[in-house]
Amino acid sequence: MSDEARAAAAQAAVDAYPRIVAALIRITGDWTLAEDCAQDALAQALARWPADGVPGNPGGWLMTVARNRALDLLRRADVERRKLRELAVLALTAATAEQAADGEVEDDRLRLIFTCCHPALPLEARVALTLRTICAVPTADIARAFLVTEATMTRRLTRAKTKISDARIPYRVPEGAALADRVPGVLAVLYLLFTTGYNADGEPAFAAEAVRLARLLARLLPAEPEAAALLALFLLQDSRRAARRDADGHLVTLDKQDRSRWDHAAVAEARSVLSTVDTSGAYALQARIALCHATAPTADATDWPRIAELYDELARVQPSPVIELNRAVAHGYAYGAAAGLLLLAQARTGGALDDYPLAVAVEADLTARDGDPVRAARLFRLAAERTHGDAERRALLDRAADLTPPS
Repeated sequence: MSDEARAAAAQAAVDAYPRIVAALIRITGDWTLAEDCAQDALAQALARWPADGVPGNPGGWLMTVARNRALDLLRRADVERRKLRELAVLALTAATAEQAADGEVEDDRLRLIFTCCHPALPLEARVALTLRTICAVPTADIARAFLVTEATMTRRLTRAKTKISDARIPYRVPEGAALADRVPGVLAVLYLLFTTGYNADGEPAFAAEAVRLARLLARLLPAEPEAAALLALFLLQDSRRAARRDADGHLVTLDKQDRSRWDHAAVAEARSVLSTVDTSGAYALQARIALCHATAPTADATDWPRIAELYDELARVQPSPVIELNRAVAHGYAYGAAAGLLLLAQARTGGALDDYPLAVAVEADLTARDGDPVRAARLFRLAAERTHGDAERRALLDRAADLTPPS
């Protein structure tokens, strides 16, 4: 296969696969059939494009082949005539007509997002199904991210799709109050998807897919300010990706990153998005915190009092131990390490952070800044013992070594 044809097929898979699956699910109501026909179309592209050339509209070519394959399978299975008629009309529609139906295609994708993220499914299943069906991420890659075998992940995906069918989960976007109730759950799935990819030992492609889906959701739900805010938050966090590791692959903390390597176009886009967003939501507040970091010319110029103020508001809007932990960090930098340690002690009340490695790392950092490097080094080593990621463990041990005087 020529490199050009392979690259075109790969790009078409990324761009068209979710649209094809979404359209065929809407028409046939058969999740497995839709995926099989989409994958068959991609296989035909890989077989035919090297000899025939890449079509002018690769996505339209794949959609037509997938529709024809679905029509053929349904005809052979002698299923409902109504579905046959709908597919026949679609199969005979020219590629130009498909372009005229962009609104319907986008609606299909939105319906698919809400179906994959239905609250009747376990959260992990929602994320996995989103990755597989909407993002076309290979099952093997999803399995690696969740630390299970490919066979196990295949079974989980099958169970999720079976539950959608057996429970008759509707393939639609809720309306009115139901939409307001469901949007937070959809946003939470995208947030988890992004953090799964953005973590030190995460899969970067997952974060990229989360950004793409957040962009799509913000466009399709313009009346939902938190959808736009989530997109802005992702753009700001991801803008630092190139500077997060040094030449040896070691993690670089925010204060030591080369800010010239940040994606300033992404920062500008996020700032533009935030200028139209209500500031009261949890994602909007997190995005504004990220914007404070992204627009500071140096680490020393960071507006920590403003960040502390935003975390105070976020703690009121969305109280949680992790928010309180981050609030302690902000106050520690804004008003002194002692103030941060006091808030950290309060955040640990109740024991919710007892087994959280980052809480130990935060205490270590604040302790070092409060003038006790020996205890801080001991805490950094303890945090390293408790963390699960190799990159984070190495970074914590490096911090401990920096605070330990040579023997």
